[in-house]
Amino acid sequence: MAERLPISTEHCTVERDGHVVVVTMDRPEARNALSSAMLVGLASAWAYISETPEVRVGILTGAQGTFCAGADLKAMGQPPSDPAVRERMAQIPNFHWKGLLRDGRPTKPIIAAIEGYAVAGGTELLVGTDLRVVAEDATLGLYEARRGLFPMGGSAIRLPRQIGYAAAMDILLTARSVSPREALDMGLINKVVPSGTALAAARELADQIAECGPLAVQAILRTYRETAHLPEEEALKISDEIGWPVIGSEDAKEGSRAFKEKRPAVYRGA
Repeated sequence: MAERLPISTEHCTVERDGHVVVVTMDRPEARNALSSAMLVGLASAWAYISETPEVRVGILTGAQGTFCAGADLKAMGQPPSDPAVRERMAQIPNFHWKGLLRDGRPTKPIIAAIEGYAVAGGTELLVGTDLRVVAEDATLGLYEARRGLFPMGGSAIRLPRQIGYAAAMDILLTARSVSPREALDMGLINKVVPSGTALAAARELADQIAECGPLAVQAILRTYRETAHLPEEEALKISDEIGWPVIGSEDAKEGSRAFKEKRPAVYRGA
């Protein structure tokens, strides 16, 4: 049974169910547009996911059929009404960038489960996640240029690296809407699912990841992030530094034993 965590805020609900944490942007009256309270909740959730050994994967979604319609600049300029959240905001340096998955990204995989609108800051959040499940009638897009703005969440850098220069410039410079099918063809997302099923499909992926060795999963993420733009020779040295301790871990021994004994492995992250 899912447990609501106290790091939740008025616009961001954080729940844990076993090894999986579900983070829900919860401001449906504004299409889950980003507010300061939401960003504090998101930043707190990512820190909790990284710092809690029992947590192996996170899911990011939006309440009531919408992912996120971008930044609400007015709401982002207003302090949260809850004094405890205001205090937490003061204690988290750059909480807005951390909440947006621009800085200090979680050490564990984050899956985006997207219904409805995921535009502007919503697509920037998508670009910061590791796996993306999108409902067939969702709308994606980076609209900043159309409004004379700039995608400060990092998409001008990350998107060309993820899907290639031509496709990224098409999305960034035209500021047009992108359908889930087109996003899938571009390699921007992993899966298109029927409307209303994105969260369930994301949970299936999360459970598959949670069954894997957590040290191995985290090492794979870390290796990619630290070597993505290095020459292969340099990258392989870092890969070895990260990988060999995993090979010698108790989890690796347990994986071999479980295979020989034809049973599910019981990993302990050690």
